[in-house]
Amino acid sequence: MRSQHSYSYSSINTKKKFDMKYIIIAIIAIVVVVGVVLFFFVFNSDKKESTLNEFYSYIEQQDYESMYALIDDSNIEYNEEEFITRNTNIYKGIEASNIEIEVTDEENDTLTYTVTMDSIAGTITFENTTTFKNNKIVWNDSFIFPELTSNDKVRIIETDASRGTIYDRNNIALATQGDAYSVGLVPGKLNGEDDYEEIAELLDLTVESIQSTMSASWITDDSFVPLKTISKNDENLVNDLLLIDGVKLSTVTIRTYPYGEITSHLTGYIQKVTADDLENHEGEGYDENSYIGRSGIEATYEDQLRGKNGVEIRIVDENNSLVSTIAKIDVQDGEDVVLTIDIELQQDLYETFEDDESASVALDPTTGEVLALVSTPSYDSNDFVLGFITEERNELNNDEAEPLTNRFKATYVPGLTMKTITASIGLETGTLDPDEDLTTESSWQKDSSWGSYYVTTDHAASPNTLYNALVKSDNVYFAKAALQIGADNLIAGYESLKIGEEIPFELALNTSQYTSDTFEDDIQIADSGYGQGEILMNPVQVASIYSLYVNDGQMMTPHVVSTTEQSVWAEPFSTDTVDTVLEALTSVVSDSNGTGHSIYSSSVTLAGKTGTGEIKASQDDTSGTEIGWFTVMSVDSDTPIVITTMVEDVKDRGGSSYVVSQLKEPLYNYLGI
Repeated sequence: MRSQHSYSYSSINTKKKFDMKYIIIAIIAIVVVVGVVLFFFVFNSDKKESTLNEFYSYIEQQDYESMYALIDDSNIEYNEEEFITRNTNIYKGIEASNIEIEVTDEENDTLTYTVTMDSIAGTITFENTTTFKNNKIVWNDSFIFPELTSNDKVRIIETDASRGTIYDRNNIALATQGDAYSVGLVPGKLNGEDDYEEIAELLDLTVESIQSTMSASWITDDSFVPLKTISKNDENLVNDLLLIDGVKLSTVTIRTYPYGEITSHLTGYIQKVTADDLENHEGEGYDENSYIGRSGIEATYEDQLRGKNGVEIRIVDENNSLVSTIAKIDVQDGEDVVLTIDIELQQDLYETFEDDESASVALDPTTGEVLALVSTPSYDSNDFVLGFITEERNELNNDEAEPLTNRFKATYVPGLTMKTITASIGLETGTLDPDEDLTTESSWQKDSSWGSYYVTTDHAASPNTLYNALVKSDNVYFAKAALQIGADNLIAGYESLKIGEEIPFELALNTSQYTSDTFEDDIQIADSGYGQGEILMNPVQVASIYSLYVNDGQMMTPHVVSTTEQSVWAEPFSTDTVDTVLEALTSVVSDSNGTGHSIYSSSVTLAGKTGTGEIKASQDDTSGTEIGWFTVMSVDSDTPIVITTMVEDVKDRGGSSYVVSQLKEPLYNYLGI
């Protein structure tokens, strides 16, 4: 019994081991099968996603041939050339970049995924579904955009932003949109090329350039082929062109400057972008048809004025009807810029000095608002927009009067205008007694160490006090005063007036300067006292300095763009100093012996200071020239104003007296007297 029992147990155990072996084998087989299936599934899944990623990467590389190699071409509507052309036109046209895809679902041979890309009209995001066949993409037009069919087209609609207008303080346009004529040819109406020579001469073009333009492949007999834009105001040119068969004029919108030369140095102008512009402003929305501010306010406020063009990516059907909008950026017109300029005063000053080489700055001393900013002679900003005739451009470039030079930007020898500054520094530092009589000779030197150098004057005063020296503009007095004040005090005074610092202004101005941190000798110190040392002053800064005498000692920060914020630029002198100097400056105009008396009016209290700066190689040089200055201010007036004018080459024309007499009419017109 025992052996039978023992045998029976052993058989059962053996059977269990046998069954377990097959179970394990079965499990392993199942695992292998499942693994193979999973591997195949994952491999195919990864392969499909990899193919999809590769396809989209070729779009950014603009490798459309490699794209075609990844698609199943058994049922595609396009051959390879057509496929490449369609994809190239669409993706390049919309400027597709930074393309990313994210697979969100997979079912059998189909992937669902999200596409995100940057485009000319902003970010585009859409969901798409793509089927694969033999690990190749089953492609149709909906792959590009889900709504797109083979009969549809992708259109890019661009809307140009209107450039902002530049206004004066009274909302009178100084730079705005205007009309001009685009001159073009209609080939079917031309008498062949027989008239090209006459057309070229009228438009300042070459026959070769016209032939090149007319050879474009897109041109048909009825096409209008533009050659050049001209002013509508040039009636003679318009009439001559219209006499030629095949010439057509089409009205176009351009930037226009209604006041031409009067405001050109202020507003500046715009021009079509160059290759350098496109490189320097890459990614800022400029293209080969864009215009850019080239100088003046147009350049300084380019970002505000130009705005941003609108662009829309559309799908349209065969009838050009809208199917859907893929992406859109709304047009943003440029912002207007309002200046503090009074165009009537600007025009008066320009017309008064248009035959001179001059700069005029008018400002409100209580706010720092610039009321006029004039440089003469000038150019016409409209010519830069329309383009010059070669003869006109050569004439402008070769003009000895240098109309392209912006004189209110430059610095000049200040001459006797510095006497006011010297007087103020002396009073403020207590180094100059206003009642002291600094006896004046017509020719003076400190001592024999000066050799043959003398300070001379044509306006000796007696007694030669500060008041009389300012009224008569005596050189010797201020040479002596400068030595008495001392180099350190003078330099500190210049610094308190911000001379030598960058001028805080919307337009770039040359920095006023004095010779160095220290004067080299007594002659330099003496000469600086009456403005003949190595000192250069910008007209805007001169006007700002003089404005403090009629604004309780505060020199306001000058500005030409309208703002509600005004700030004090400097407050260098006490009320006592300002009052003492202002009394003398008032007498410069009211006193019959004053150098500015010819501008005197009984209707309003005026103050001022003349100045003549000599430019010559040496003291004995008789061939040098003279610069004439005059600054005039209204005192206790309901119409506060300071005008500083600098005129070059006034020698033998009355010196600074010429400037005084010329300023009378524009000042009186502004004050209404």
